[in-house]
Amino acid sequence: MCQHQPTCPSSDAPGHATARVVSRHPEQGWSLLCNGVVLFEDTGELLPDRRAVPPHQPVPVEACPRTLVACGAGL
Repeated sequence: MCQHQPTCPSSDAPGHATARVVSRHPEQGWSLLCNGVVLFEDTGELLPDRRAVPPHQPVPVEACPRTLVACGAGL
């Protein structure tokens, strides 16, 4: 699915949340990564195989749509 060079981590690889954002929806609190992972601003995830990953790190009080980029999701 990823066309970037170097290729972003697949959805089942460690560090998969560092893949690049291909569609951002800050008004709804989620972003789609190029590996098919939906990353939520509360750090929860929805994987392409429909498994859900619960939030796993605290969200800073000053959280904003750019938080996803700051956390390594890229652009």
